[in-house]
Amino acid sequence: MSIEENLKYINGKLGKSTKLIAISKTKPVSLLKECYDAGQRRFGENKVQEMVEKQSQLPSDIEWHLVGHLQTNKVKYIASFVGMIHSVDSLKLLIEINKQAEKHQRIISCLLQIYIAKEETKFGLDETEVIALLNDASFSSLKNIRIAGVMGMATNTDDMNQVRNEFHQLKLLSEKLKNLYASEAHPFNEISMGMSSDYELAIAEGSTMVRVGSSIFGTR
Repeated sequence: MSIEENLKYINGKLGKSTKLIAISKTKPVSLLKECYDAGQRRFGENKVQEMVEKQSQLPSDIEWHLVGHLQTNKVKYIASFVGMIHSVDSLKLLIEINKQAEKHQRIISCLLQIYIAKEETKFGLDETEVIALLNDASFSSLKNIRIAGVMGMATNTDDMNQVRNEFHQLKLLSEKLKNLYASEAHPFNEISMGMSSDYELAIAEGSTMVRVGSSIFGTR
């Protein structure tokens, strides 16, 4: 199927409460433009340099999502335009995002990355760490970031019961954090979970954002 047909199929599965982030890492600008022309406006990249290069070549109404691990020294390159950072896994990183957002007179939306997988290669905070971050005195002073919610990556496994359980645990933690910390400044409304292999399962478990690449663009 074409990119346009793939988008139509996936959007038909989303419903009204889930947003599609087209994960365009390693894909050429020509394919992103094809996706854009088919109506997609939210794109996700793993690497800062690749996002910066593509952002300069594509229409200005694209909402860019940084979904990969982000080093503090790279924040300055995307702070002027990034729509949302999904992969916030430390207070140190939040402080740097706030610093760079302030320079551009922006408020940058962020998701706290939660470790839900049974894999040591994944990044993220556990429940104790995320609560400690949100209770830290330094966090309350950050006025140029907005905690929109949480993000998680399930284990790379064929066991869909395990994946479902990991998504369910993230949903439960999201609700707990929202009840404890939600405010006008930090709404905690978003749950970013689900990729090409499991996005329908993620939607069933309450995902509000799915990060889909190969099901749109094809395999690398």
